[in-house]
Amino acid sequence: MTLRISFELDEDDLKHFRLIMDEARRISGRMAPEDIVAGAEGLLKDVGTTSKPGFIVERIQKLRLMIDMISDIEWRLPHQEATRVLNALAYFAEPEDLIPDNIPGLGFLDDAIMIELVVRELKHEIEAYQDFCDYRARTRAEQGEKADVSRGGWLSERRKALQSRMRRRRKNAPGILK
Repeated sequence: MTLRISFELDEDDLKHFRLIMDEARRISGRMAPEDIVAGAEGLLKDVGTTSKPGFIVERIQKLRLMIDMISDIEWRLPHQEATRVLNALAYFAEPEDLIPDNIPGLGFLDDAIMIELVVRELKHEIEAYQDFCDYRARTRAEQGEKADVSRGGWLSERRKALQSRMRRRRKNAPGILK
């Protein structure tokens, strides 16, 4: 048997989480990027050591994607976007959070909520990274594991595909500038 529980966070609740995130960012501003990533990795390790509710595990797995996005040498996230991701990971680098992680069933609830909020904030970065990962997997499947896969190559391929789509659509669209 399963039980579905849902709740809404109103503006005051979201304001509270923003204040917590702002404080974590302020503290992490004095930390090296590697330490921020290591803190987030630590949370993943802690979650992996014991059984957790599915709704927690589902969200914590999104944290892995953000860590991969910042650490992926082939992706080479530009500085501005890398800073956004590191700012999102800042909360998870801080050992103290709203609900102590050792409380059974609920200890990682605040982490899951924060992950959900930062995933929404980083939606476009995450979608682009997932597209790149799909491209990389496709390219390596076609050309082998030693294929040279880079962000520049992906952007070039994506640009060609989008321009091709643009031309197809233009060809089929009515207009005076054909």
